[in-house]
Amino acid sequence: MAMLKILIIEDELVHLNVMKAKLEYEGYSVLVATDGEAGYRMVKDENPDLVLLDIILPKMNGFEVLERLKKDGSTVPIIVVSNSGQPVEVDRAMKMGARDYLVKAEFNPADVLEKVEKVLGKADSSPKNHKSSETTQSKAAEPEDALIVKSSGGGGKARILIVEDDKFLRDLIVQKLKREGFLTFEALDGEEGLKMVEEKLPDLILLDLILPGLDGFEVLRRVKGDKQLSQIPVIVLSNLGQKEDMDRALSGGAEDFMVKAHFTPNEIIAKIKVVLKKKYF
Repeated sequence: MAMLKILIIEDELVHLNVMKAKLEYEGYSVLVATDGEAGYRMVKDENPDLVLLDIILPKMNGFEVLERLKKDGSTVPIIVVSNSGQPVEVDRAMKMGARDYLVKAEFNPADVLEKVEKVLGKADSSPKNHKSSETTQSKAAEPEDALIVKSSGGGGKARILIVEDDKFLRDLIVQKLKREGFLTFEALDGEEGLKMVEEKLPDLILLDLILPGLDGFEVLRRVKGDKQLSQIPVIVLSNLGQKEDMDRALSGGAEDFMVKAHFTPNEIIAKIKVVLKKKYF
């Protein structure tokens, strides 16, 4: 049986790579386009079984893509990926032919898969089965993969604090860390992040730079300026990729700097393990 083909039209590389990885893992063939014009051409040329379509795109936005495909008489099912989730935007997309929608700030990879399989008529085949198999894999892998550390938080599994306001990326990293046997804590902004550093004394901090309230640079400065907290390693994970931003973070005490669009979630987890082993072993 041929693999079902899904086209993702999305210009935010972090979200694009995460959706692509999840769908490929589940056995789909995935095509990608990073602007509306390219995406529109690929729908016509590749005839995918389903399209995941962002609304805010370069060259041609998602509504324009929907309008052109409707004029062409295309019957390819489309799931719209909305930044805002505003009812007016979603209603407009559905009236233009979209079959379903996702809101970026509220979904995780499992939600993407569930929507895709619902639209493709495979709803019975899996979200529950996939989740149960992942849980089984997680339990089996936990004793082998969990890093045991003697640190500020006491002996036991490594404790990771993720300070990240992007729910999609945060949920994905947390899920992967838990599967590897780590203990995780989450903060959505800089002030909450600082509070949790003091309360939880994590073994490592994964820190975004662009945050509500206190930004990541200020969080890093305060952590490294506190004698009780300064030894906790910090990995910066950010959309900012300018050399001056990297230099500022590294000179401020960060162990490493990772640009979100340049690394997969698995590579982020691998870096966390490297830094932990370097610090505690």
